[in-house]
Amino acid sequence: MEPSEVSPNSKKIGEEVTEILEYNPSSIFVRRIVRPKYIVSEENNIVIAPLPSLPIPKGNAGAGLLAHIMVSKFVYHLPFYRQQQIFRSQQLDISRGTLSNWFNSTTKLLEPLYDTLQKELLKSNYLQVDESPIGVQDTSKKGKLHMGYHWVHHAPLERLVLFRYAPSRSKNVPEELLQEYNGAIQTDGYAGYANLNTKGNITLLACMAHARRYFEKALNEDAFRASYVLEQIQKLYAIERKARKRESSAEQRKRYRKLYAAPILDSLESWLKAQVLEVIPKSAIGKAIGYALKLWNKLKKYITDGHYEIDNNLVENTIRPLALGRKNYLFSGSHRAAQKAAMLYSLFASCKMNNIDPYNWLKDVLENIQEYKANRLHELLPNHRKIPQVNALN
Repeated sequence: MEPSEVSPNSKKIGEEVTEILEYNPSSIFVRRIVRPKYIVSEENNIVIAPLPSLPIPKGNAGAGLLAHIMVSKFVYHLPFYRQQQIFRSQQLDISRGTLSNWFNSTTKLLEPLYDTLQKELLKSNYLQVDESPIGVQDTSKKGKLHMGYHWVHHAPLERLVLFRYAPSRSKNVPEELLQEYNGAIQTDGYAGYANLNTKGNITLLACMAHARRYFEKALNEDAFRASYVLEQIQKLYAIERKARKRESSAEQRKRYRKLYAAPILDSLESWLKAQVLEVIPKSAIGKAIGYALKLWNKLKKYITDGHYEIDNNLVENTIRPLALGRKNYLFSGSHRAAQKAAMLYSLFASCKMNNIDPYNWLKDVLENIQEYKANRLHELLPNHRKIPQVNALN
């Protein structure tokens, strides 16, 4: 941008640069694949190059558009009807039925990858698990919603997340999935995980954050006792923060916990056992102490392995998009649709765990998955696939 007052004899001595952040709306375009046809005169045959594999055979939706639609709904929580309105503002009329058909076709294409994710996750020897309710339209009862559950499994070491939908919160659900599982499972204390009838050897860990919440609720009733416990738990978390700050190895973290956390846990256990005799069991502080003592062996087990976490917060973080989505589209249209949603939540949550842009990842997968052999599908998972990152604002 040149000033208007510049004379022919002026000499440039420098420049000032002003950077302004701007935005161009996303563009929708038609990609044309042109394949010349030839006739081979000697054989009188017509030849043409094969059509590149498309996400939806004979469909007119490209991988980029399908990825955008899925990410918009399951990462940014935009229901299909809102996306439809946005497309119309860009002079593109896509019916709700077409969007639903594309969703069904995309999830069908991703089913083998979802199954691979489940197998890879179950190879881990440490899982964090949680459940989150979701309303599902009950086709047998008009206007009624069935309360189903997304069962969420997080493998911190493998950086994978698995959502599985089930119509109930019965312990039969984890028993089926974890039938052959060997390793540790960290839960919020839900009784459904106790005494699982499985073939493997399962170790149960509890969540210190859940225990802490009970004492936070008891602050107004018994500030002295509740504050004491919260101070001790705060010391345990300070130890964890120091270990992370030092980027300690699993073995170093185990030694560090044994040296500093174990004495705090032992002292707190003795204090809780003494106090439980002096409080009313049904009071807030009585419930807090009772909950902690009931799970104490599971609560303190995290110090036995440096790979374990003190709480279940990592898996709870993966459920937050599900909670946000519920506010926008309220319920799933069927049990089958709820499981298809679980599939996409799994893949996108795994992208987040690996710091991978979900759109770039899904577009890449949709462009390549049909060419992959079953025994190599794990290479497409977010913890293995290297995807170029888009520039992000700090």
